Amino acid sequence: MTGTARETLLEIDDLTVRLASGAARPVLDGVALRVARGESVGLVGESGSGKSVTSRAALGLLPAGATATGTVRVAGDDVLTMSAARLRELRRREVAMVFQDPRASINPVRRIGDFVTEGLRAGGTPARAARATAEELLEAVGITDPRRALRRFPHEFSGGMLQRVMIAGALAGGPRLLLADEPTTALDVTTQAEVIAILTRLQAERGTGLLFVTHDLDLAAAVCDRIYVMYAGRIVEEQTAEGLFARPRHPYTAGLLAATPRMGSGEPPRGVPGRPVSLAENPEGCAFAARCRLAAPECAAERPALRLVDGVSVACHRAEEPIHD
Repeated sequence: MTGTARETLLEIDDLTVRLASGAARPVLDGVALRVARGESVGLVGESGSGKSVTSRAALGLLPAGATATGTVRVAGDDVLTMSAARLRELRRREVAMVFQDPRASINPVRRIGDFVTEGLRAGGTPARAARATAEELLEAVGITDPRRALRRFPHEFSGGMLQRVMIAGALAGGPRLLLADEPTTALDVTTQAEVIAILTRLQAERGTGLLFVTHDLDLAAAVCDRIYVMYAGRIVEEQTAEGLFARPRHPYTAGLLAATPRMGSGEPPRGVPGRPVSLAENPEGCAFAARCRLAAPECAAERPALRLVDGVSVACHRAEEPIHD
């Protein structure tokens, strides 16, 4: 981490998660990740890479029947060994999540006020005080006439407005750590920009640690201080957002950047060739080798460890070589 040392809010070490289905490889394989107080950290990769499982592990929300090893510490306490009562307290007061689809996360038959104040009331806040806090939060996320909004139902809001409600609900308990799992995927570009601006502003004002999960590298760069790149359940690169765009060290990262449309570039984006490794496959060497134009025989034979190369963490046998994309 660059700059002055800050309190570590989320500390994941050697997290391995295996599904009950008996897949050939773990859905997460030795994942290590840090988020400090006031820091915005991105977690990027294609669908199925393990991003959402990683973020939800911080809330103890692992797939049914899954087994996990390693540690997932939030403010020093291991989520994987917490009692049910301590886990409920953690979710109510210390960690909150903004999910991808607010319509799937907010009860459609309950009023917005019930959703935003639920955590406050469960924590013992009197109803009147909880309602006043909810009004302040709705106003902070840009919803006009928040008092009236609290009496409305989810179907009366657009997707963008409902995502603002989701952010307000997540911040209601004053969490120190905020998890955002692709929170703008279903929104148009203009609404996406508005929601991201609200999220980052409130995160900065409150000094909250933010883990921002997305498949969009440009979006991650706009939001985050550091970025982790994930492929096939493993972290393959980690560096500052600025450094990642200036000089990616892993061929997969370079491929993701090349697949991103660029205004005025004059060239169409190029997708990463091939397909992601499925859970039914467990390559002996680098999981990206079959898709990598730089792959050498050692890449298919030996799995690369995450190591420091010029100050960048990267899992690639050929990380010292320049990548031309």
